[in-house]
Amino acid sequence: MSDTPFGFGLPPEEPEDGDEGKKKDQQSGGGQGPANPFGFGGMPGAGGFGGPGADNPLAAMFGSLNPTDLGAAFQQLGQMLSYEGGPVNWDMAKQIARQTVAQGTADGSKDASVGPAERKAVEEAVRLADLWLDDATSLPSGSAAAVAWSRAEWVEATLPAWRELVDPVAERVGAAMGDVLPEEMQAMAGPLIGMMRSMGGAMFGTQIGQAVGVLAGEVVGSTDIGLPLGPARKAALLPANVEAFGKDLGVPLEEVRLYLALREAAHQRLFAHVPWLRSHLFGAVDGYARGIKVDTAKLEDVVGQFDPQNPEQLQDALQQGMFQPEDTPEQKAALARLETALALVEGWVDAVVHAAAKPRLSSADALRETLRRRRATGGPAEQTFATLIGLELRPRRLRDASRLWASLADARGVDGRDDLWHHPDMLPTATDLDDPDGFVHREQMDFSELDKMLGEAAGKPDLKKDDAEKDDKAGGDDAE
Repeated sequence: MSDTPFGFGLPPEEPEDGDEGKKKDQQSGGGQGPANPFGFGGMPGAGGFGGPGADNPLAAMFGSLNPTDLGAAFQQLGQMLSYEGGPVNWDMAKQIARQTVAQGTADGSKDASVGPAERKAVEEAVRLADLWLDDATSLPSGSAAAVAWSRAEWVEATLPAWRELVDPVAERVGAAMGDVLPEEMQAMAGPLIGMMRSMGGAMFGTQIGQAVGVLAGEVVGSTDIGLPLGPARKAALLPANVEAFGKDLGVPLEEVRLYLALREAAHQRLFAHVPWLRSHLFGAVDGYARGIKVDTAKLEDVVGQFDPQNPEQLQDALQQGMFQPEDTPEQKAALARLETALALVEGWVDAVVHAAAKPRLSSADALRETLRRRRATGGPAEQTFATLIGLELRPRRLRDASRLWASLADARGVDGRDDLWHHPDMLPTATDLDDPDGFVHREQMDFSELDKMLGEAAGKPDLKKDDAEKDDKAGGDDAE
């Protein structure tokens, strides 16, 4: 995936000119024909646009489409041009995501409804996971329900959270499209800008829909990226993806399911009983997004040369470096705050789950390392997150955070470790993740000094009270 936020794929290449190009098209069964007029590589039709009879403009454009596909193409174009909502066409994103899910994964796995036996297995795994977690954390259960989702159900359940994450970035682009023109020209160019925004919203929706659809084929629950993507207090697993995750590990499916249920249930405890955490995380994402700078010079060129009959030029501009993080202290601070917050969440879950699973599951170490390697090699969750908002969560931070939480539990006990979640100001910082042992030692010293001060205060005589007693006694003697 592209490192650029909302990175789009390149448009299809033009066919070669002359007879050689035509011969190549015929041998390949039609070829690409002219560049896709809608700017999307995934439009209906097995051969894309173009095909036999390329000398006929209509045949060149729609020759490979049957009437049903042609109707779908025009319907999608109508959706692009008529959209008047926010910066992302989320109806299109949902449609594309569900279509992507329906196509199946790269290994041929198809989505299917979850059966009663699978639902029962997930419910039982979450129930047992919550029992085990009671010994590993002071936070009570956060799962009011355990649910088993198909991939399509995961898409439906998580789109509201994706919208909250992605809209701040897309909003900056939509605003920039109008700001690049002088105010006196904006009224004259209103329809053109409106068309560009509609197409931009559709293109964002298409990219997000494709990314979320692919991600639905890989995730095992609702919290794979450390953020609460699903409804509150619902521990969710995707049985088909859980089975695929454990396929070649040599670990019984029941143990794989239980370990992943431990992770999901641990996330739910944290998000349910740390009331400020969700807004803190999403606010950090929003703060990072606000620092993304749109290359207005490049956007001015796009607006000035925009051709409604050639919308893929807008797609190209969106891909070719229009979004750039500002190299300012504020942006660096926002990035560090977001990376640290996500690392602390994932590190806490990693440490707590390991403490709960290690004495009970012989495969705990192997499953833990598998998940860590998955993140270190840029798993689907990290890749999607990097594509959608331009942020890559560094796995090194996760390991450091896990070690810090484990050290805190050893030094201060489970309650002392979990007490740090009472307020964001009490949490370790990015600097503390660089030196976990130093943070634990410093915290011990701080609390020891505080206890010493409190103890000394408790042992000192109350001078005011003693003086008052002396005065009372003196007054009594005088009365006698």
